[in-house]
Amino acid sequence: MKNQSTQINLELPDEVFEGTYANIVIIMSSPAEFVLDFARIVPGKPKAKIKSRVIIPPQTAKKMVKILEDRIKDYENRFGDIKIEAEDKNIIGFQN
Repeated sequence: MKNQSTQINLELPDEVFEGTYANIVIIMSSPAEFVLDFARIVPGKPKAKIKSRVIIPPQTAKKMVKILEDRIKDYENRFGDIKIEAEDKNIIGFQN
């Protein structure tokens, strides 16, 4: 059977067009899905507010990681290495 590509037309509603800013993502998984909670945390506030929750199947998660790795590589080739300040995964980058 021949691989056939399907063209998908995506609609971007006005209320989604501007996007939502998040500076932290919490990822949970089960055998059937990955749950990505995108949140925003601001300095001086101990609480982060979840702005969006996206639920995807494992296959989509794996494809997304590959595409994201490729995009990061392209970005770093253009603009230089992305620096990650803290090695501790629990530190977000804000200091008191």
